[in-house]
Formats: sequence, structure tokens, C-alpha cells
Amino acid sequence: MSRRLAREVAFKALFQVDVGKCRSELALRHSLEDYNLEESEQKFVHELVVGAEQKRSVLDELIKKYLVKWEIDRLSAVDRNLLRLALFEIIYRPDIPHAVSINEALELAKKYGSSGEAVGFINGVLDRAIGEALENKT
Repeated sequence: MSRRLAREVAFKALFQVDVGKCRSELALRHSLEDYNLEESEQKFVHELVVGAEQKRSVLDELIKKYLVKWEIDRLSAVDRNLLRLALFEIIYRPDIPHAVSINEALELAKKYGSSGEAVGFINGVLDRAIGEALENKT
């Protein structure tokens, strides 16, 4: 099973919901049709997208706390959705090691980030947010 690819598909669906303002079910369907994922991978994608969307306001509040002189709406859509995805995994998926969630977000930032600074930025926000997120289990 390729969870890396599944995360990439989930990220693309979250991006579509955020930027395209479409429903998560439609974004999921469009994102999944481009890939030949196994049933377990499709289920993982679905869990990530639906979960991150359900917890979006909680995740955004946590992200906002750790943005220095920046607003969440001014973040690139790539950065914003990678942060949401990684924090959702860290907080709500105890079966996934935190280091894996962070590393996967950084790899996707390298691939899709709008600037060379995206990786460092995402790593910094996650590093600051992870302690509180784990303490509070939001």
C-alpha cells in the first residue's frame, strides 16, 4: 500500500475543496478517478479528507496560533492544506507516527510548494503546533 500516494490524493482533494469551493465528496471523486488505488488506499484517502474537513475549524485555529505576523487566508493554498492534513494525522490518527506525518507533509511541500521556503515554513509551524496539539488532543 502506498500511503504516500494516498496522502497526495487527499491533499489534492483538500486543495480542490479549499480553492474550488466544491464539496468534499466531489473533490474526492475527481481526485480518486485519476489514480488506480487499492480499496484500502481509497479508504485512507477518504478518512483523511472527510476528517480534515470535519475538523477544519479546529485545525485552522491551531495553525493561526503559530503563524508569526501572518494570516491563514494569506497562506498559499498548498501550505494551508498541507498543514491541515499533517495536523489532522498528528492529532486524530494515533496509528500514524508523528514523524511520518511531518515528513510526508514536507515531501509534498517540496513537490507542490510555491516557493523554496515552503518546506521550512511548514516544518516551523508544525514544530510549534505539535506540542500543544498533542497536549490538548483537540
